[in-house]
Amino acid sequence: MTHKVEKVMAYVLAVGAALANALTTILQRMGVESAPPEMTLRLSLITYAMHRKVWLAGFAAMIAAFLFQFTALHFGRLTTVQPILTLELPFLVAILGIWFRQHLGWHEWVGALLAAGGLAAFLIVASPGGGSQTPSLYDWGLVSIAVIGGTTITVMLTRIGSPAWKAAMFGAASAIAFAFTAALIKQTNTEISHGWTRVFLSWPPYALAASGLAGLFLTQNAFRSGPVTASQSTLVIVDPLASIIIGIGLFGDRVQTSGGRGVGEVLALTVLFFGVYSLTRSPLIIGVKTEDDSRHLLSDQHRGFRGRRDPPDWTGDAAPAPG
Repeated sequence: MTHKVEKVMAYVLAVGAALANALTTILQRMGVESAPPEMTLRLSLITYAMHRKVWLAGFAAMIAAFLFQFTALHFGRLTTVQPILTLELPFLVAILGIWFRQHLGWHEWVGALLAAGGLAAFLIVASPGGGSQTPSLYDWGLVSIAVIGGTTITVMLTRIGSPAWKAAMFGAASAIAFAFTAALIKQTNTEISHGWTRVFLSWPPYALAASGLAGLFLTQNAFRSGPVTASQSTLVIVDPLASIIIGIGLFGDRVQTSGGRGVGEVLALTVLFFGVYSLTRSPLIIGVKTEDDSRHLLSDQHRGFRGRRDPPDWTGDAAPAPG
């Protein structure tokens, strides 16, 4: 397989991962929004979620997203694949518009165009390369300490502030965990290239499982703590930034910064993140009903959905779980 074909495969698979992530966000949010507040940062939140079919559907979508991302990182670099995952937000709005029959106005179209355009501009200007460096255990140790420290600080910051602030900090913490998970996926792909026997005798797959579970746990807390507008904006913005830093530090990824490219990259990322932030303010995402409606929604979808429904209520003011 030529390098050009591998690059295209990485792009296509990363887009697939972004779409699956959008489905995961919608379904898992429905599954945990009615959880009692005392379940925050407790394993009982996961137990609560696992008893809801809508959350399990979201878990299946999450597995699909992982497989897409895993394969994408086999063909592409961390600094290429992870920024593409920001397309989750345009996909999220599109799904809500189509699934719930809501009108897509200028707010959604402008946000989606800015996010997609900023991403395309960044990939063209930065022209990521390299990525062939093999990290040492010392390098992994330094990055692990930084990741644990950053995640711990952001989780501690959830103890103060409004629900929106708490959701944002949980979103940032899960973004750091997922960026580290992506790096471990990349390393596990390297181990696979040396044979499957070596994979199970090496540490990366086990660290990958632990990091992925930590990210999942933190994400559920982000969904439960406050509005999805806050958690998704920080998650989608922090993840690619952390991944770019990790990719450069661990794998020797390179982004072109000469001849004014650095300024262009900053501008492209600014446009991208402004588009993402704009999408998080979309009425399609701000408006929400509770988990009760998710049951009606899924049954409507099963029967072949017809008619228009209101979007789910993701403002963070979920109603109590039905008895």
